Amino acid sequence: MVGTRGVPARYGGFETCVEQVGQRLAARGHEVTVYCRTDSQTDTSETEYLGMELVYLPALHRRTLETLTHTGLSVLHLLRHRPDAAIVFNAANSPWLPLLRTARIPVATHVDGLEWKRAKWGPAGQRYYRAAEALAVRFSDALIADAQGIQDYYRDKFGADSTLLTYGAPAISGAGSRRLAEVDLVPGQYQLVVARMEPENHVHLIVEGYVHSGSELPLVVVGSAPYSERYTAAIRRAADSRVRFLGGVWDQELLDQLYANARVYWHGHSVGGTNPSLLRAMGAGTAVNAFDVGFNREVLGGAGRFFRTAEDVAKLALDAEESPAAVAERGRASTREAARYDWTEVSRGYERLVQELAAGEGGPPRPARHRRREVAAS
Repeated sequence: MVGTRGVPARYGGFETCVEQVGQRLAARGHEVTVYCRTDSQTDTSETEYLGMELVYLPALHRRTLETLTHTGLSVLHLLRHRPDAAIVFNAANSPWLPLLRTARIPVATHVDGLEWKRAKWGPAGQRYYRAAEALAVRFSDALIADAQGIQDYYRDKFGADSTLLTYGAPAISGAGSRRLAEVDLVPGQYQLVVARMEPENHVHLIVEGYVHSGSELPLVVVGSAPYSERYTAAIRRAADSRVRFLGGVWDQELLDQLYANARVYWHGHSVGGTNPSLLRAMGAGTAVNAFDVGFNREVLGGAGRFFRTAEDVAKLALDAEESPAAVAERGRASTREAARYDWTEVSRGYERLVQELAAGEGGPPRPARHRRREVAAS
């Protein structure tokens, strides 16, 4: 499993997927290798995690080069160790796919969301991502999409089918609440945002709308900003004393309790397909207000309410406080929708895919033939 920061999962959706799928494949007897990115503070003494073998390699720690340089070193390493199949996460890593094709190592590329829509990349970065998508289509033996909208995009844009493998929703509704005292919160008496501080996650919009809502419950904002200090500063300027910034929370028990005890969870993500933060909130049985895009409507079904403007946020924030019974019912609806997303079923989909890839190893290089399979846990 190549192209992520590795495990334990402490960053985003890719890392969560690697950890959840990788440990299940290892438990079923597969040899799973995960390539992990290092920096000056990485502890490389642990060579195994939840049954997965860990390989640590460095990267150039610059926003435009970090992922690509680490994946390049990872690909060179796996060329020497020749796995039966490789899963490359992130279409941005597709320039390395021809090396795998030449070495006849079957590869599936998890293409992620529509990265070229992210403002942080600028025109050059957006052009790169568009070109990388085309390379992924050309040099992968299979494509993995984590949402129907992503699958539709690759079919419409490139005429390429893909395997639909979503993320899972952890069942954390019984997470408890004792840890909330550490951050001075009371169960059910706060609203929650969990997101990296990037424009496409609309934290600024949520904060702005909340401030103008007249809401009395605090808005708790969890998330870090590895590359977006200016954007984070703008968010803080838009806030008032009711908005509490906790920064990145890497303690999973505390994070689960924050999700499970929020009055409502705000999900502003707009370009990334199926999102683990959204699924975690749903698995916690928490009512969700989400930015109005197809990806979020696909996941939430009838359980969500949606916003696009600060005025929308203000109305929904106040409604969460004035209609607790309705909010509680939406939380129960979240739990029902979350049952469609099961990590065990998702991991079985990955298992079938890599077994099919491995069965073709040793033949001549094949054209990318993408087949559609839906694994969303029915």
